[in-house]
Amino acid sequence: MILPLPRLAHAVFVLLLLVASAAPQAAERLDDRPRIAVMSAFAPELALLKEHLSDPHEHEANGVRFTTGSLEGKPVVLLLSGISMVNAAMNTQLVFDRFNVTHLVFSGIAGGVDPALHIGDVSVPERWGQYLEVVMMREVAPDRFQAPQSKGDFEFAPYGMLQPRAVRVRRAGQPDFQEKFWFEADPRMLEVARRIDTVSLRACDVQDRCLAHQPRLQVGGNGVSGTAFVDNADFRRYVFQTFEAHVLDMESAACAMVAYGNGVPFIAFRSLSDLAGGGPGENEMHTFMSLAADNAARVLLAFLRAWP
Repeated sequence: MILPLPRLAHAVFVLLLLVASAAPQAAERLDDRPRIAVMSAFAPELALLKEHLSDPHEHEANGVRFTTGSLEGKPVVLLLSGISMVNAAMNTQLVFDRFNVTHLVFSGIAGGVDPALHIGDVSVPERWGQYLEVVMMREVAPDRFQAPQSKGDFEFAPYGMLQPRAVRVRRAGQPDFQEKFWFEADPRMLEVARRIDTVSLRACDVQDRCLAHQPRLQVGGNGVSGTAFVDNADFRRYVFQTFEAHVLDMESAACAMVAYGNGVPFIAFRSLSDLAGGGPGENEMHTFMSLAADNAARVLLAFLRAWP
């Protein structure tokens, strides 16, 4: 059966409409103003920042809530990444797609790895790596492991069967894959962070539980992230010795990698809520989480005040 031309044209038009409606639609911007994206993993880390936010406006996409406004006179968009690496990566890309993000800043707590750091201190690493991106090696003899020959050379010492490795990554303007372990914080943002010398960090929480030392700010060095909550003294020593890391967390390296892929400058402010298993008793996170979260936020606010 051959349709008359008018009916054939109508059928083709309807088909094109159906195809167009089924095709993925480009994400619409929720706000076009250039803004610094400020992320935290969960609500207590963002609490102090929301208290200082002026002219707040709420937005939502994919179930994630965004709050636009101003912090220390700088236009920002605040959001929660969610805990752990996949949540962090997914929602970093989401905020890049839905807002005009000029820079990305993370504020939150972390486990301390460097024995020279204490609970309440704030670390601002200059680069981040994924310490649990690993090859699980074959055991070829008791306590002796071997990686597949196809995996090539490795930069870091293993922990038992766990052999850390780089990831393959691409970015805009560089379509070919490259092997990369470290994802650098933005040099200009680090320079501003190094000039912060007047921020007052808390040594006591609202319940008057006080630290034995006055917290301090450390800018530079390494941070690592992975999909594990670490509360193990031996593994803590391994991470410090192998990666020369000051802190470990569950989000920052994922955010840094997505920022790298999108060409967005990134920096993270992480305050120690616990010692990742290196303390004398039980894990300290729930005791000092609020104090550490506030200290990270205080440094971030000082950074925004200093940001040109």
